[in-house]
Amino acid sequence: MHDIKLVRDNPEAFDQGLALRGLEPQSSQLIALDTQRREALTKQQEAETERNALSKQIGKAKASGDEDEFNRLRSEVDRLKTVLEEAGQQARHFDETLSQHLAALPNLPEEGVPAGEDEAGNVEQRRWGDPREFDFEPKDHVDLGEGLGQMDFEGAAALSGARFVALKGPLARLERALAQFMLDLHTSEHGYLEVSPPYMVRDEAMFGTGQLPKFADDLFRTTDHRWLIPTAEVPLTNLAREAIHPESALPMRMTAHTPCFRAEAGSAGRDTRGMIRMHQFHKVEMVAITTPDESAGELERMTGCAEKVLQLLGLPYRVMLLCSGDMGFSAKRTYDLEVWVPSQKSYREISSCSNCGDFQARRMNARFRKEGEKRPLFLHTLNGSGVATGRALLAVMENYQNADGSITVPDVLRPYMGGVERIG
Repeated sequence: MHDIKLVRDNPEAFDQGLALRGLEPQSSQLIALDTQRREALTKQQEAETERNALSKQIGKAKASGDEDEFNRLRSEVDRLKTVLEEAGQQARHFDETLSQHLAALPNLPEEGVPAGEDEAGNVEQRRWGDPREFDFEPKDHVDLGEGLGQMDFEGAAALSGARFVALKGPLARLERALAQFMLDLHTSEHGYLEVSPPYMVRDEAMFGTGQLPKFADDLFRTTDHRWLIPTAEVPLTNLAREAIHPESALPMRMTAHTPCFRAEAGSAGRDTRGMIRMHQFHKVEMVAITTPDESAGELERMTGCAEKVLQLLGLPYRVMLLCSGDMGFSAKRTYDLEVWVPSQKSYREISSCSNCGDFQARRMNARFRKEGEKRPLFLHTLNGSGVATGRALLAVMENYQNADGSITVPDVLRPYMGGVERIG
């Protein structure tokens, strides 16, 4: 959500930011709506002031017995009541229209974000690890999982349709081990508080983090009008909503392992094989809530926490700074971590870490107060995958596969697997 005052004060910069997002200029329309809203509010306030003054005069006229003046004043008060109602309706109309327009616009890229239309404009920042050289033709995770009899796409499709899978036996345990390992790492070493949040939320929560109103088609809704969460970012970030937090409580860092539900409405034909793009998957999420002065550093820290997961798993990856056209709706700066997938001979996204600035906080009315100051300020919110467990599972399977179709369990996961060193 954008501050209309900032739009008024610097309309050119606002339109330039939207242009980087591939959008047409909006400032003139927004300012016109705001002007009409303010004029209606002024008219309403002036009518209210005049009516209050006349009401006092009515009492005096009645007390003096001046019936004509009394009736004239009453007639004028009735007229002002109509003016008040009409001005109030106009103010509400323009306020709602302005809010709807602002709510539909994405966050503006911060300075330093590369300009670009899509992933081709992303800029590599660094790499870690070297892709493994196989002395045999590596299989993809689907062939590996089905060969082990522990990854059942056909059975899941019979239950739920496409883009679902049933994991069994050691592979199901390996996915659980990945989640437990990530949670332990983020809580014991990275200072995040583990939270077990609701998996269903109301409209207000989805609006707060930017999923609504624009992305309703990408979500699943229950029959009682709640939404299944597409990521734990939604409930975790909204825990700060509608409150003023003391600066001493910041930063708030939270992590959660949850299922995630996505309709993938815009991905027809993309990644239809395997676990890359599912309707239901698991993810360990990180959320940080902090002050404007600290959010840039918090993004670097959060990205490092996600990188540590892949480093300890021994999975090669690269870090990409997303361009303006490839960032998510609520983000002003985003780093993607892309893990090496041997069967595709390419890097694929496994984590996305974003600084949303005060964009979500404005939608949630989440604020903080500095020590000794009266006026509260909007918080800055950040979120990042730490990491997606399904994609981590397929990356481990493919990078740690053996010629006989078995999978070596990474050292760091063996304590979570009861000491098992190999699957298959």
